[in-house]
Amino acid sequence: MSESKMNFDEALQQLEQVVRQLEAGNLPLERSIELYKQGMLLSNECHQKLQQIESEVAKLVDPTGSMTDFEVSGE
Repeated sequence: MSESKMNFDEALQQLEQVVRQLEAGNLPLERSIELYKQGMLLSNECHQKLQQIESEVAKLVDPTGSMTDFEVSGE
């Protein structure tokens, strides 16, 4: 499954699997590097999806039904 077609939960689950494999420490160097690259791609995918969701959540509907921007802390 391509990372861009995954939802956040799927990407995070795969990232957690990669991390567990790397933490086990019993892999050949070449496989460790492959997993590290895969983990970085998955991490970036999760980050992008979180930013997209944060942007969507930052817009709230006020009582009149119109959209208002909501200031996100940390920006």
